[in-house]
Amino acid sequence: MPRTDMSVSSMAGNEATERGLISAALFAISVAFSAHAEQQGPDAKDISSKQQELRGVEDTMGAAQERARRLEEQLVDHAAARERLNGALIESTLRLQETEGRAAEIEERLSALTENERKIVASLDSRRGLIMEILTVLQRMGRKPPPALIARPNEILEAVRASLALGALLPQMRAEARQLQRDLSELEQVRDGVRRERERLAEQQASLTAQRERLAPMIGERQEALSTAQSALQAETERARTLAQRATSLKDLISRMEADSAAARRAAEAARKADDERAKAQAMLSERERLKALSAPFKDPARLAPAVAFIDLKGRLPAPAAGSVVRRFGAPDGFGGKEKGLSIAARENGVVIAPCDGWIAFSGPYRSYGQLLIINAGGGYYVVLAGMSRTNVNVGQFVLAGEPIASMGDGAAQTAATIAIGAKQPILYVEFRKDGASIDSGPWWAKSDSRKVGG
Repeated sequence: MPRTDMSVSSMAGNEATERGLISAALFAISVAFSAHAEQQGPDAKDISSKQQELRGVEDTMGAAQERARRLEEQLVDHAAARERLNGALIESTLRLQETEGRAAEIEERLSALTENERKIVASLDSRRGLIMEILTVLQRMGRKPPPALIARPNEILEAVRASLALGALLPQMRAEARQLQRDLSELEQVRDGVRRERERLAEQQASLTAQRERLAPMIGERQEALSTAQSALQAETERARTLAQRATSLKDLISRMEADSAAARRAAEAARKADDERAKAQAMLSERERLKALSAPFKDPARLAPAVAFIDLKGRLPAPAAGSVVRRFGAPDGFGGKEKGLSIAARENGVVIAPCDGWIAFSGPYRSYGQLLIINAGGGYYVVLAGMSRTNVNVGQFVLAGEPIASMGDGAAQTAATIAIGAKQPILYVEFRKDGASIDSGPWWAKSDSRKVGG
């Protein structure tokens, strides 16, 4: 699976090889010329011919040096373009996730307001008979005022009786009337709130649509730059599908991929090499320099390997999707066992980001998991993401924390997670694995996301 950094290495290797060949050729001609001169003597014609040969070689070397210079410029431009694209992708995805979060908050408030409106309306409906009695009495009082006792003294007893009866009812009627007024006023406020929240939600949804439309071509540009050999990509994709059909577990799937898939094997080798090189580099750092590196592990968008070991990223990883956790690691799974990961109730068509740096060890459908991604984070750690409707990264590809790597569907596709929970919305399943065993991901999530995905 070719990718940008591999192309850079290939170009640099070609340049070094070309320079070596030119130097060797020049040296060989010089030696041959000296030997010929010693054996044949000063032959002006032969010397002239050799000089022309030498000038030709020098011209060839000059052209090669010019090509090498252009290659160096292309390498610099290539790295700069990759850095800009990575930065733009991560920034755009972050804004998209923030918008998804705001939309989710609005939906929660809207749901609460709608429920409050339902309760008020139900309360009014249950008191409909009493309200009608109050309104009827008030209407009769307005139409039939108390009698003039001086003009009609024979009605004084009736008036007294009516006053006593009305006096007993008035406090209750007054209280009911005030409660009715409060309920109607609250209902009006709630409906105004519902209207405002719906308007805000419509704005956020329009913003989401626009941001997704802007993000899509950037993802396409990234994948086009990484997938220059389309036939090789198709072969690797088919290979991954075949291995997924044979695998009996996630552990087995990872083992099969790294044993039988060239791209996954290269990814595993790159992860091991990065671990070794980072360990050597950190051994030479002072404690202060090491702490400084740990404080900003995702700062450099041009990095080609994780800047920090996965074990040192506890409390720093971003949530892979906006949403709330519906099942956590270690909770009963409903089948007599315990959950090996956590399940996030994601937004419909929500974006899924890489929670860490790493190499894609698997990308594709797998059994009842739906679309599955496995990231080799180095140090024997793997991050499993499942339940998406579409992935947009390839096996062997190096991804940065915060990069968009997949998107959720609308919840219509039934995966193992949605069936187990009985959810109608899409569910993102996240599992951390270390040396083949599931571990609790809780300690790794950033504090800002601890309420959403914390253990």
